[in-house]
Amino acid sequence: MSVLVLGIGNLVMADDGVGVRVVQLLNERHRFPEGVTVLDGGTLGLDLLPQLEGISKLLVVDAVECDGEPGTLVRLTGEDIPLALQTKVSPHQMGLKDLLTVASLMGHTASEMVLLGVKPGSIEMSMELTPAVQAQVEPLAGLVLQELHRWGASPC
Repeated sequence: MSVLVLGIGNLVMADDGVGVRVVQLLNERHRFPEGVTVLDGGTLGLDLLPQLEGISKLLVVDAVECDGEPGTLVRLTGEDIPLALQTKVSPHQMGLKDLLTVASLMGHTASEMVLLGVKPGSIEMSMELTPAVQAQVEPLAGLVLQELHRWGASPC
């Protein structure tokens, strides 16, 4: 099994950077078994295509527009992921939608995809997360670890 945990977002756009911050936190605290990659994808979009080759499970961590107040956590799977990206939170999300589409066309679709996210409060220029989203960094990291455990890919 090959697992990719992909944190995406822009660190200079406040809450948009939450996915990157979560994977940075996970990499600081944990060692992951062979076959599990925890990657800061930033705003790379289609440049991430080679990372999707040969993976069986994909877990994306990002800011996601959804119902509820800023800080609301969301878990989407399979076909619900591209639908969630119809409402663009930030410029990189079209890159993610394109990335998943091109990967699928090239036959690089993971057997299971999960998007874990949090509703942003602000995507204005700032290096700081809003308090509502900052409060969800630890819980979001915990959800990533739960998902990895479910897949039999817990950290060492």
